[in-house]
Amino acid sequence: MPKVRVLVGTHKGAFVMTSDERRKEWKVEGPHFAGWDVYHMNGSPVDPDRIYAAQSRGWFGQVVQRSDDGGKTWQPMGNEFKYEGKVNTHKWYDNSDHPYEFLRVWHFEPSLSDPDTVYAGVEDAALFKSTDGAKTWEELPGIRTQESATSWAPGAGGLCLHTIILDPVKKDRMFAAISSAGAFRSEDAGKTWKPITKGLHSEIMPDPDAEVGHCVHRIAMHPSRPNVLFMQKHWDVMRTDNAGDMWHEISGNLPTDFGFVIDVHSHEPDTVYVIPIKSDSDHFVPDGKLRVYRSKTGGNEWEALTKGLPQKDCYVNVLRDAMAVDSLDSCGVYFGTTGGQVYVSADAGDSWSAIVNNLPSVLSVQVQTLS
Repeated sequence: MPKVRVLVGTHKGAFVMTSDERRKEWKVEGPHFAGWDVYHMNGSPVDPDRIYAAQSRGWFGQVVQRSDDGGKTWQPMGNEFKYEGKVNTHKWYDNSDHPYEFLRVWHFEPSLSDPDTVYAGVEDAALFKSTDGAKTWEELPGIRTQESATSWAPGAGGLCLHTIILDPVKKDRMFAAISSAGAFRSEDAGKTWKPITKGLHSEIMPDPDAEVGHCVHRIAMHPSRPNVLFMQKHWDVMRTDNAGDMWHEISGNLPTDFGFVIDVHSHEPDTVYVIPIKSDSDHFVPDGKLRVYRSKTGGNEWEALTKGLPQKDCYVNVLRDAMAVDSLDSCGVYFGTTGGQVYVSADAGDSWSAIVNNLPSVLSVQVQTLS
């Protein structure tokens, strides 16, 4: 019988949740790494029991952890993230020059074909790769050493490379997103990169149509259509049909087009999910109502999904890496909130229930579908 495993990173540890295909009853294990921020966990699609976790703490720094038994036990791995060559500078909050320095891992993206190969997106914005199961790390410096990188500035969460997407068809194509620099594409396995921001418009920038500087919050792709990407930007929900060469807005009838998460139904590549947040100053859902919005037309036409979600006195946020989908026949959708709830819909969003209610603030949610 198929099963699902949900990997949840929080401000005070990591949790592993498992259920059968009905997704009604859940076993919750954790906290692993209690007291630590766990920014992200992700499992290998080749070997699902191989899971990578990024734990971080202000006092003690960053630790990479690896499990080879589905999250039951963990071992610390290599933790040296050294920028290659001359370290350039980026802009700081006061517009002064600030040297690039490693702070933490924001996102792991395991290889689609090799369990020992994994990519790490880090703060300050850079991309690293390991080919020995996270024992050692090597920077792919092409994205950080672009000419424009000296003008990049951190968003509220820092200057972070938070999204990595591997193209399942064109094996050397990768996508990445950085707050607040923009979206980028590589055609040579991460050696060189180009900005893919044409069509983005950001009023908060001195030049709203500049090539770089856009605060991209998240990008999602359906593997059957790797040229079609969906983006949740600081403001605006966007879509490209040509791998980022041109974007167009699909916010449509959303109550607000500010938000952090975006994802795509596992079997319907035109079905997209977002969770609108009130504004960039009020990081909570509008009107005290937690609503997931779904478009079945690839954007512009959105419906609110509320069954089972609180519709009164709810003021939570949902962060950029805190939504995921499974690949069971009836697509499951999952998200976690800053209030410590993790929700599941076993019917593609029509109805929702809480897996757990009282975790620490949720930073990330990743889902594995297990045979």
